[in-house]
Amino acid sequence: MKSNNSFASRIGFILVSAGCAIGIGNVWKFPYLAGQNGGGFFVLMYLFFLVVLGIPVLTMELAVGRGSRRSAVEGYRYLEPAGSKWHVHGWFCIAGCYLLMMYYTTVSGWMLSYFVKFASGTFEGLSGDAVDGVFGAMMANPLEMTIAMAVTVTAGFAVCSLGIRRGIEKITTVMMTALLVLIVVLAVHSMLLPGAAEGLKFYLLPSIARVREAGLGSVISAAMNQAFFTLSLGVASMEIFGSYMSDDFTLPSESVRICALDTFVAIVSGLIIFPACFSFHVDPGKGPALIFLTLPKVFSSMASGRLWGSFFFLFMTFASFSTVITVFENLIATSIENFGWDRKKAVMINCLFMLVASMPCLLGYNLLSDVHLIGGRDILDSEDFIVSNLLLPSGTLMYALFCTTRYGWGFDSYLAECNKGEGIRFGGILKPYFQFVLPLLIIFIFIQGLL
Repeated sequence: MKSNNSFASRIGFILVSAGCAIGIGNVWKFPYLAGQNGGGFFVLMYLFFLVVLGIPVLTMELAVGRGSRRSAVEGYRYLEPAGSKWHVHGWFCIAGCYLLMMYYTTVSGWMLSYFVKFASGTFEGLSGDAVDGVFGAMMANPLEMTIAMAVTVTAGFAVCSLGIRRGIEKITTVMMTALLVLIVVLAVHSMLLPGAAEGLKFYLLPSIARVREAGLGSVISAAMNQAFFTLSLGVASMEIFGSYMSDDFTLPSESVRICALDTFVAIVSGLIIFPACFSFHVDPGKGPALIFLTLPKVFSSMASGRLWGSFFFLFMTFASFSTVITVFENLIATSIENFGWDRKKAVMINCLFMLVASMPCLLGYNLLSDVHLIGGRDILDSEDFIVSNLLLPSGTLMYALFCTTRYGWGFDSYLAECNKGEGIRFGGILKPYFQFVLPLLIIFIFIQGLL
């Protein structure tokens, strides 16, 4: 039981939970998907699927946490019918969290490295291929990437060692507030650039011509996937914070607030990127290279680019680090509950493990660059494929079935937990949708991910 571990305030819970959801995907993936899929219509479809898919499955994971007051494995064990084995899925959730952090800490380290590079003036006077060369040099330098990863890992566990209120809630509240201020300042600056209006039109105005070019099915599918993956559901990263939250407010209300904050960051990230790209005549649909190759060229070309580049990658560092510390807390809580460790021991052992387990990913771009695993993917992409295409959708399906069928916790018990407290309530009329339509949507995403 974690009665001595709880959030001091409602805003603390929302900011920490949103911090878990807000990550690299919001700022990195969302804008380039919008760029590749016709801009405005993709954004509308994303918002639609967030309401019909994202919010319901978020309430399910939070409900298991709050209903049990336990972490992933013990949460299932506490709520499952006698003799059933739903708790086995809890171990897959924890394995998914470890695997996620094995590559996410490396990418978070890249953000930190780029912040340091911009702040120290590395990009001043560079343009074109020279900017690309900075990223290539970083990837070829295992020592630099190891230091950045190690700083990320040790800082993350240091925050978690202080506990929920003094550590995670306090640090995340400050960091998320700074993140929100930074993103608004960056967006205002970007929208005031010459030629920014064209970028805003591309981003926010639906265009039938661009939808036809990308393909309607492709746009809808991409929007559904992004709405699903943006909340990082299915590996109990949200479940643990459900176990710490109060009964004062309904889960639909809190889920709407978390999704709104997550979506705000994703949408405003586009307000930074698209006007800047159009102002400096670069392709906004460049894919993952947008962050590390395209945008540094934009910042290097603009007035006070060192300042704006530093701000942007500080924002990116906060966005990624908020996810790191929240997932680390899940690993620590699970170790405390299942192995009987105290927090200090759980922090130390998990920190040492993550420092070692994160090495193959960052070495995959230099010393282990010849290693290719799933379908010819490198180490990072292979780890990401397992988490994003297998564990997240299958895990979300498990939570959906557990919460809505009589073989698990059951819809009535789930609904009662959802509607406990003040705020928005789900009605029993949603039962057929939650029991049949929602699982089919998740299965569709799962199959699509495999293909």
